[in-house]
Amino acid sequence: MSLAIDPVRLIARLQELGATGRDEAGRLCRVAATDADKAGRDLFCRWLAEAGLRTEIDQIGNIYGIWAPEGVAGNPVMVGSHIDTVIDAGIYDGCYGVLSGLAVIEAIKAAGLRPARPIAVVAFTNEEGVRYAPDMMGSLVTAGGLATAAALATVGTDGISLGAELARIGYAGSLEPGFLKPHAYVELHVEQGPVLEAEGLPLGAVETLQGISWQKVTIGGTANHAGTTPMSMRQDAGIAAARTLAFLDQLARTTDGAVATVGTITFQPNAINVIPSSAGFTVDMRNPDEARLQGQEAALEKFLDGLRGEGFTVTTERLARFQPVTFAPEIVASIEDSAAQRQLACRRMTSGAGHDAQMIARIAPSAMIFVPSKGGISHNPAEFTAESDLIAGANVLLDVVRKLSQ
Repeated sequence: MSLAIDPVRLIARLQELGATGRDEAGRLCRVAATDADKAGRDLFCRWLAEAGLRTEIDQIGNIYGIWAPEGVAGNPVMVGSHIDTVIDAGIYDGCYGVLSGLAVIEAIKAAGLRPARPIAVVAFTNEEGVRYAPDMMGSLVTAGGLATAAALATVGTDGISLGAELARIGYAGSLEPGFLKPHAYVELHVEQGPVLEAEGLPLGAVETLQGISWQKVTIGGTANHAGTTPMSMRQDAGIAAARTLAFLDQLARTTDGAVATVGTITFQPNAINVIPSSAGFTVDMRNPDEARLQGQEAALEKFLDGLRGEGFTVTTERLARFQPVTFAPEIVASIEDSAAQRQLACRRMTSGAGHDAQMIARIAPSAMIFVPSKGGISHNPAEFTAESDLIAGANVLLDVVRKLSQ
């Protein structure tokens, strides 16, 4: 029996949620635990109720919509993602996976089918990490990688704790995170990269997710007059930073699978006519292979040791470190099977971005489905995926969930 989600309702909900939580300038800013986030959560919970699902909220604010027909028990098949956004966001990131998960449950219910185990859709708290660090916090706490109390005590960029804000907006639940252990977890997401569009493919079966290494590096030199200090007598922290950036770029270009980004940099005293006494910058290194990622880290440390040998002071601070994830092969194969049955071209691929699925993979068999992103653009109002691709991805998710819940 071939099933399909309701495409009109899915697209309409994406648009309605995308219009919720915009600021005075019209930007979508549904940042975690803000009033805008509350508005999005309220809308999602209304849709859960209309679908006849039991709504549960845990202490970290994760929202679950659970369908457990009478007499059906066991660990649920779980689907979902997140509905918090970055500042000035697009409407698909995270939200597509959550609303498609709801559409899948509704389609199975409408067909009168009875699963052998419950099915649940989840919207995880603070996946983006814009206001509270680390990102993917709701799923990380659920997987036991961060204590609930520590997460709730996290102070945001505005000086207010997450726990206080969840209570203020009415989403500080009573259930212990992890109360609902998945039988399996599947996350449908827009790719946020250019690969599927470039290859003309409607679907990706995500089999691995890159490891992530974040550090902050601070290099100390000597401030001095920009005009009177000969080049041979300078201890220029800015130049030392620039050399490090060039090294990181070359290292990534010559290491299989690697990418590296320096996304922030500051100089002190930050004056046009003063040699920098200090340079601070962040380093984001990623690789789908743990050994190669460790190699990147070791190579950076060796380079920084060289700077220390030249008289610079160098300190590093670990900001985040996640190992690469290999998703459940049987679920990846199921995604491919569904794509073939629906005559959709599909390729296996690696996720370059972090997702909630990488956290839930610690506690349950997990995998992801990607659909194309136009131009590879995400975290941007220009984020776009064609309706045909959105619908195709949701229908493949439906097939996989049906199989997992039988």
